[in-house]
Amino acid sequence: MDYIYLGNSGLKVPKYILGTIPFSGTNGFEPTGNIDAEAARRHVDICLDAGINMFDTANLYSKGDAERVLGEAIKGRRDKVLLTSKTGFDLGEDPNAGGASRINIETSIDRTLERLGTDYLDIYFVHLWDGHTPVEETIETMNDLIKSGKIRYWGVSNYSGWALARTYTIAEQRGLIPPITQQIYYTPEAREAEYELLPAGSELGVGSMIWSPLGEGLLNGKIDRNNEAPSGTRQGEGWPEPWVKDDERLYDVIDALKEVAENRNATVPQIALAWIKDRPNVGPVVIAARNEEQLRENIASYDIRLTQKEHDRIESVARPEPYYPLWHRAMNSIDKGSPSEIPYLEGYKKSMELE
Repeated sequence: MDYIYLGNSGLKVPKYILGTIPFSGTNGFEPTGNIDAEAARRHVDICLDAGINMFDTANLYSKGDAERVLGEAIKGRRDKVLLTSKTGFDLGEDPNAGGASRINIETSIDRTLERLGTDYLDIYFVHLWDGHTPVEETIETMNDLIKSGKIRYWGVSNYSGWALARTYTIAEQRGLIPPITQQIYYTPEAREAEYELLPAGSELGVGSMIWSPLGEGLLNGKIDRNNEAPSGTRQGEGWPEPWVKDDERLYDVIDALKEVAENRNATVPQIALAWIKDRPNVGPVVIAARNEEQLRENIASYDIRLTQKEHDRIESVARPEPYYPLWHRAMNSIDKGSPSEIPYLEGYKKSMELE
């Protein structure tokens, strides 16, 4: 497993990170999995043996129970792992138990640390954009947590491009520590992050950490235009996410992944992960698994190197539309683009030439 610097920081992280949304599977998260502490410890063992020493969770997952299970799984080896968690989603009826306010962040971090059985996090994320809380308040609170030793770095998740840029810029202007990473949704089918978020991350020095690269179970290899999601899976149990604009487009992506997978004697999830990890501007990728077999399969995808032809076969199926000003820039000024966005501009130009 390769290690990469996360954003403009000195923190080196594995290219694959284990996500813990399947841990516990309680409090409305039953469709995501039901990994108990004993099984979670084996998952941690498998990851550490593969060189994956970073584990991602959130107070949202099973409303804190996933953090408890992860805490049990890493007990006695905190010094061997990197831990991340998140806060922001409303939990309970307390009007202050959500968002990016000082009161929520400071309350949440203490509860998270207690559940994990540790006195610090390596990265703490704001899980969603809070347009009612001043950005300055969020930045100052996260910097206070760094100074107190409760967190080492901080990040954001599910922000728009302008919100990310505003947060980073205000932090810099005030001489404060900006976020070093963003967690964003990005798959071979869901490519919206290419418009702003992926280039913005690279230009600002904010590492782009990908969550749910298998589309929250859509790209598990069991779904296609002739087969609905089976029971016992997230999509088969009524999980509301993600939003899919065009089912046929999704099935076309799955067809392309299957084609490449069959030629390589691999699985659809493995090819999807292999494609994501090598895309421009992509940092670490958060993988997850409901059982040990899936975990080993996902980890094995790291050794797959797609040919340019295979990569292009998958890329061309769901290339984002060149919305203005992107079509204008792709048509007239690709050479003036920043290095982080030129690969996408070139793709838009190909799409326009085919129409």
